[in-house]
Amino acid sequence: MIQSVGIDAKVEQAVGSRYTLAAQEPAPGLCCPTEYDPVLLAIIPPAVLQRDYGCGNPTKYLREGETVLDLGCGAGKICFLAAQVVGRKGFVIGVDMNDQMLAIARESAPLVAEQLGYANVSFRKGRIQDLALDLELLDAWLTEHPVSSSADLVGLEAAVERLRSERPLVESGSVDVVISNCVLNLVAPAERTRLFREIVRVLRPGGRAVISDIVASSDVPEAWREDPELWSGCISGAWREDLFVQEFQQAGMYGTTIVERPVAPWRIIDGIEFRSVTVVAYKPASQQCCTAENYEVMYRGPFCSVVDEDGHVLPRGKRVAVCQRTYEQFGREPYRAHVELIPPPSPPSDGESPPAPSNMGPRRRDQASWNRGSEAEIPAATPATCPGPSGKCCG
Repeated sequence: MIQSVGIDAKVEQAVGSRYTLAAQEPAPGLCCPTEYDPVLLAIIPPAVLQRDYGCGNPTKYLREGETVLDLGCGAGKICFLAAQVVGRKGFVIGVDMNDQMLAIARESAPLVAEQLGYANVSFRKGRIQDLALDLELLDAWLTEHPVSSSADLVGLEAAVERLRSERPLVESGSVDVVISNCVLNLVAPAERTRLFREIVRVLRPGGRAVISDIVASSDVPEAWREDPELWSGCISGAWREDLFVQEFQQAGMYGTTIVERPVAPWRIIDGIEFRSVTVVAYKPASQQCCTAENYEVMYRGPFCSVVDEDGHVLPRGKRVAVCQRTYEQFGREPYRAHVELIPPPSPPSDGESPPAPSNMGPRRRDQASWNRGSEAEIPAATPATCPGPSGKCCG
């Protein structure tokens, strides 16, 4: 990986320059062939469609009424598609740091709104790995307070922190869905942990990320990673496919699912396959302490057993005891279709449940539970070798 701050800066400069040129003149080579609903495309201005540099369509996984954040919105195509999917009661925020792309998006927004009969899209200037800093507010501050000395630099740093805290570009817990279309791979390696942390920060509890991006079948050669031009072409920054999926879990998300993965790669270079994948991952709805009560679940199949992000092993067709938090999590996407929920006879009132032990063992079923099944003792969902996002099992 690139360790030098200088290289990281060159990557950002190369990406900015390449997409500035792509805003001025369409560059078809920057995108993967992707199908979109022609009905939704019909109201989008040609200037936007000609500058489509994506590799997937995360808008297929949105729902009416949701608030959506598009990371690296470019000229706004995905935002305008999302605006139609979420409808009048929904809202779409597009974030990009390229002035030329934002200009096209903002000029097109009134035209799209006129066709829709409502305006539900906002375009904002910012870096996707720092969604708290509004770059237009920072630009305005710099106009009034130019930096020409080390003392001025101190003032700039203070202003940046004040803007982040008092006037954030995107507030914490304010969006239902974070989407992105072939942009995360353009972020320099040193910024990627921060990028995923920001995705989690802005999502509401229970919200989700739907990300389309380029991944590689094996590690990208080190020499490529040191070439800013290859970064801007969506090659050098491609995650190895398995590591991309792991990023979501490491950021504290769960239920990560690859929902689209074409068989044919986008490109093959020196035997390495590059293809677009679309991944959906969820932010936990609750961070509350686990509680140990008479909650049980049963994995329906088809596999003989599975392991969740918190390390619970669920054998097929067998009741296992879980804590209340895990039980509630299994009742939501993407687990609900795969797990049978078996509630306690009398769910405890709030605040009555004791904390669950970190390694909850088998427990005796009470008489009411006994009447519902033949087993007097229900094993706990066994902690496995892979720890959850918090580094510990809760059941």
